[in-house]
Amino acid sequence: MPLFNSSRPIRSVLIANRGEIALRVMRTCARLGIRTIAVYSDADADALHVKLADEAVRIGPPPARASYLDINAILAAAKQSGADAIHPGYGFLSENAGFVRACEAAGLVFVGPALVAVEKMGSKIESKRIAEAADVPTVPGYHGDAQDDATLAQVAAKIGFPVLIKASAGGGGRGMRRVDRDADFVAQLNAAKAEAEAAFGDNAVLLEKFILNPRHLEVQLAGDRNGNLVHLFERDCSVQRNNQKVLEEAPAPNLPASVRQKLYDAALKLGRAIGYDSVGTVEFIMDQDSDSPYFLEMNTRLQVEHPVTEFITGIDLVEWQLLAAAGEKLPLTQDQIRCQGHAIEARITAERADLAFQPVTGELSVVDAPRGLRFDTGVAAGSQVSLYYDSLLAKLIAHGPDRSAALARLDAGLSDLTLLGVTTTQAFLRDAVRQPLFADGKATTRFIETSFPGGWKPNTDDLLRLRAAACALWAQLDTAKDTATWINPWRRRIATRVTSAVRPAKVLLQIIDEYGEIDADLHASHGRISIEIDGVAIGFEPSKVTSDAIILTAEGHNVPFVARLNSTTVSITHRGLTLRAAIRPRIDIPRDGGGPERSGNAIEAPLHGVVAKLHVALGDVVEKGTPVLQMEAMKLIHTLKATVPGRIEQINCNVGDTVPAGAILIEIAPAEVEEKP
Repeated sequence: MPLFNSSRPIRSVLIANRGEIALRVMRTCARLGIRTIAVYSDADADALHVKLADEAVRIGPPPARASYLDINAILAAAKQSGADAIHPGYGFLSENAGFVRACEAAGLVFVGPALVAVEKMGSKIESKRIAEAADVPTVPGYHGDAQDDATLAQVAAKIGFPVLIKASAGGGGRGMRRVDRDADFVAQLNAAKAEAEAAFGDNAVLLEKFILNPRHLEVQLAGDRNGNLVHLFERDCSVQRNNQKVLEEAPAPNLPASVRQKLYDAALKLGRAIGYDSVGTVEFIMDQDSDSPYFLEMNTRLQVEHPVTEFITGIDLVEWQLLAAAGEKLPLTQDQIRCQGHAIEARITAERADLAFQPVTGELSVVDAPRGLRFDTGVAAGSQVSLYYDSLLAKLIAHGPDRSAALARLDAGLSDLTLLGVTTTQAFLRDAVRQPLFADGKATTRFIETSFPGGWKPNTDDLLRLRAAACALWAQLDTAKDTATWINPWRRRIATRVTSAVRPAKVLLQIIDEYGEIDADLHASHGRISIEIDGVAIGFEPSKVTSDAIILTAEGHNVPFVARLNSTTVSITHRGLTLRAAIRPRIDIPRDGGGPERSGNAIEAPLHGVVAKLHVALGDVVEKGTPVLQMEAMKLIHTLKATVPGRIEQINCNVGDTVPAGAILIEIAPAEVEEKP
């Protein structure tokens, strides 16, 4: 094995990351006979990457700053485990020059580019200067040293709104804000800097002219320490939410050959300018109606979307990273690299797509991937989705001889994939790939706002059927048994069971799920259930239980559902749409609302997260829209604002507190209205 006998031998690799990417690196290492060492925080003690590594070392408490971003803790784990090399994955320390320097000082092989490349490209400001010197076109903007509010506001006004504020360090959409008018600039600047500091430990930013309808294109590069550098074609990553990619594909659709060549030439120019010697990606932005791509940034690491390139080239990019780090030559020259077929990837995240992609947490109860597609994930049944880390759960990747075949396979896979226990973006992704703009290969970064102008919501008919099925299963559940045990369904729900054997019975139900509250009427008669919601009735025969699904006969057809039930809750999914419904007879529902009165002046936590900053103190006077508090969840910063004018009457949290969704954090006494004489 060349890696064992190279000038920089690699027999064991510590993976300084978690989740999906940690497992991805492990797969290649296992094939190459390389021992793997996982690291984990207390929040990840039972995580899949910990269980599947050859060895695992604890590195600290849950917050990333105290674990996955703690260079000393990771180096200590490498020393303890006897690792030869460290693979950083993506995110966390993957583009941190200080980490590369520390690895080299400790005698460890860093599986990535040389320090000089990380230093030069790790700063978006410096990278733009290098690109300009290499005659690579860049987006008009500002990448100077001055970082004070006044200077940046003045420059933004000169560039002209809208402008884009971007963190100089890191990526993944953190520390990025679009600003449309001067009055909002300073507040958005402070929010971007806070998010950049939290994610990367560096709050420096740059400004760019915001291109209104762009495509996001990128070129995969690979180099070695012998001076070789090649491209592995391009990807289109235009479909994004909150400045983070959602759907990615290779090669880019509807792209003229002349533009492809411009992308390859620019990427190779930049790579040669810094002597690039590993796997990396050069990103570009191009107006939809233009043929001139602008350089955005270079990621000196493996990209989340690397599987689509692996599919069309047949190359294992993690293996190429390891070979380059060990001092070996790239296995192929540019002329030997071929593009075969088309590949599309969908990123599946723990988020509420119907609530502007708000992150969620919880425990997954079912994870069942469709056959015939690549499914890269770091979770399994029983995995906890934590508030401390990125919301990415898995990636579903389809490959075909052409784009239409790959798209059809991805569409089917998004319907067949089963994830229960935590709300995900799966149903949104299924709907997104069916949208004409995406199906025709004409998506830009405005795809979501264009295709779902009011925001994505689940299909009304699909949601109705899923709610009806949940009610039908609830009516058949035996609460006296273990929740995983099924018995004769018609021994359940005594009032319904007894009366329906003699005469038709009716039960009034209330359903509370992620998408709201709704009433349903359950009619039972002679072994058959009919659920009526919003005037639409769906009939069900008694369910049949298989090893992995529940079969309901509805409207004359056998329909498979996957569900997990307890006495009051049904978690259920069908063809990509999932919900967790609390169901109970309406007669049991307290009419007083069952909760404390709220004045309407309370600031509630919109999600489970950590209080990062308080902008106000007791007694402060605030206007409607005044920022009062910042929360951090899944590496994103959420700024909460006053909903009414008034005075801060109560603060129920401190910086550093972990708070649940719905917790009342701040209460505002309404402003007194002066009486007119």
